[in-house]
Amino acid sequence: MRKIKKIHKAISAPIDDLVTYRALPTNSVEYIDPFLFLNHHGPQVYKPNNRGLPFGPHPHRGFETLTFILEGDITHQDTGGGKDVIQAGGVQWMTAGRGLIHAEVSSEEFKKEGGPLEILQLWFNLPAKYKMTEPKYIGLQKDKIPTVTEDGGKVKVNVVSGSWRDTEGPIPSLSDIHMASIELQEGGSFSTSVPAERNIFFYVVRGAVKVNGEKAEKLNLVEFTNEGEEVQVEALEESYILFGHAQPFNEPVVAHGPFVMNTEEEIHEAFRDYQLGKMGSWN
Repeated sequence: MRKIKKIHKAISAPIDDLVTYRALPTNSVEYIDPFLFLNHHGPQVYKPNNRGLPFGPHPHRGFETLTFILEGDITHQDTGGGKDVIQAGGVQWMTAGRGLIHAEVSSEEFKKEGGPLEILQLWFNLPAKYKMTEPKYIGLQKDKIPTVTEDGGKVKVNVVSGSWRDTEGPIPSLSDIHMASIELQEGGSFSTSVPAERNIFFYVVRGAVKVNGEKAEKLNLVEFTNEGEEVQVEALEESYILFGHAQPFNEPVVAHGPFVMNTEEEIHEAFRDYQLGKMGSWN
């Protein structure tokens, strides 16, 4: 079995009136190459006539984002031409690449009517060879994400990228990143094998599970070593986890705000390009 290095607790990091827990980076874990950042927004209930999500226009370069909408919705718009409203159960995958400006806000309907909201955003690094690739956006509603059931239906794997068993995820990954969200009923279990050289991403969104013999509960990020391959999971209660794996890039990571590059000079260049309008202009 794959050995567990440490279990980290996400820290409280509210943004305006948005309840937020940050699982990556924290004082105990910087990143799990190439998984850079995870913000867990909610769960919370918005009253009618609210301001919604606070993520107005801002730039990105050098990485990708994957957003899981568990409750509520997101209206996405970017200077690469992407425009979308994704509802609960859907996902958004954005390759920032050489740079764009985007906004992620709540729909007018959600702001007017309110309701429950829970959203997770995960950042993946891009290897140096893809840092300046063309930006791209893919939004998928719940019914476009294939599911695989395990353990007599007690486990449901929503395959986003890469593959699970013989099911391919609908989003092609430049860097062969495999990602899924997994819903488990109490007592449900599954096991899977991940090649030892690949790094595992494992975050408990809701509930509590036993993973390779250790208990992990909501807001826990499980960091594995690169010894062993098998991952065994059993739900101690109804649970929801994010699970993925990828080959580490083993490249320098220099991050400053909305940009993730390999050198300080590339960060300065990103700021210059943004100020010169090379990432597009927001109307």
